[in-house]
Amino acid sequence: MTTTFPALEILNFQPTIPNDSYFELVIQFDQFGSTIKFKFGEINYHEIRNTKNIILHAGKKVELNLELWRKLGGFLAKSLRAHNVNSLFVGKDVIDNFERRELNTFFEGFFLGNYNFEYFKQDTKPEKINIVIDNNDDSLKSELETTQIICSVINYAREIGQMPGNIINPLSLAEICSQLAEKYLLKIQILDENELNKIGANGILSVGKGSSAKPRMIILEYEGLDKPMENPVVLVGKAITFDTGGYSIKSVDGIKGMKFDKMGGITVLGTLLAASILKIPHNVVGIICAAENMISQDAYRPDDIIRTLSGKTVEILSTDAEGRLVLADGLTYAQQKYQPKCIIDFATLTGGIITALGKIRAGLFSNNDHLSNQLFLSGENTLERLWRMPLDDDYFDFIKGDDADLKNAGGKEGHPIMGAIFLKQFIESDVPWAHIDIAGAAISPKAEHYQPKGANGFGIRMMIDYLTAL
Repeated sequence: MTTTFPALEILNFQPTIPNDSYFELVIQFDQFGSTIKFKFGEINYHEIRNTKNIILHAGKKVELNLELWRKLGGFLAKSLRAHNVNSLFVGKDVIDNFERRELNTFFEGFFLGNYNFEYFKQDTKPEKINIVIDNNDDSLKSELETTQIICSVINYAREIGQMPGNIINPLSLAEICSQLAEKYLLKIQILDENELNKIGANGILSVGKGSSAKPRMIILEYEGLDKPMENPVVLVGKAITFDTGGYSIKSVDGIKGMKFDKMGGITVLGTLLAASILKIPHNVVGIICAAENMISQDAYRPDDIIRTLSGKTVEILSTDAEGRLVLADGLTYAQQKYQPKCIIDFATLTGGIITALGKIRAGLFSNNDHLSNQLFLSGENTLERLWRMPLDDDYFDFIKGDDADLKNAGGKEGHPIMGAIFLKQFIESDVPWAHIDIAGAAISPKAEHYQPKGANGFGIRMMIDYLTAL
């Protein structure tokens, strides 16, 4: 499995079109009284003598918000790909039509919209798109290059997220992380099944012991301050590389797409990569809890009782409520080894969050109003939106164990809350913590504007916004 990022666009900054192979971008707004109406995002190609124009119809300028600019960038990228155009000139008149933030958002949509998952397609040779921008403002150049870096990391996260279970398992994911850590100057520690057994991390071990590819806890450290690992922001991600449901096996339809059950861990990986490349001035730790939930003579069963890394015991009601078990050990490890400024976990944890919020927002659960408000604002800024869900102590009664401290399932009522209240039991009361259930938001049902079908890299832009604003 390669660790090469998907093909990047080449950004050049100069005042003239280099040659006549370039198409010049024209953004056309609706004109009052015009008899010809164009759809928002419609694109026309004009070639007259040596002049080549791409006309992007943007609707009414007064009605455009940042998300619509982002979508326009995505429409343009997909259109260039469809028409095999790989040279684009963006002139000063176009640049002057944008507010600075609009321009960055437009190119964000463009860079994200230029991604397709084509790893296994034999005849595909991804071409780089050469973009020449009429600009001599160094600050704008720096901003656009930062936007491009973030988007390239997201596109790489999409690439890994889209990989099937026969390519990505806990072992191969750990190897990828190891290669990336060396290349991007991250410290890494990988706990294998023997080391996990030695420290008593039986949550992640139980989930993964039915697979021939044994579980791994992958710890990445980014040192952004002079004081190494002082009060880091700790991110914990669920990376179930494939989820059969175990002996509580999923249905024929329900098991489809379970390669995406690793997307929480991929969000953590992408955030650490971006933080390192951008040299964000904060210490950040990523803990990726990787396991494959399979069925075999070694697999864990309903009615089993396991002792987690925290010492708390858990009665297994459903082997398909496995994500909270691997996260429980990850959350405990985070507090045992670090003194976190805060802990934020990402997980495709429950189908119930899709019922509650659809695919528009991810569920946010937190024990800290300040942390919750910061994350919510970053979600609004990037349109990777969150919605805070209840976490009342009354919900604990649903997961209180009969024969153990806890049960790993609490019935269908308030299903996403049951997962979150379970995780809360592994957080010390003075540690700010947020759980983000991305089961709906991390997977796009179809390709449109700047989103691909499948893994979309949800949460990385939001986390970079959050870390930058700290």
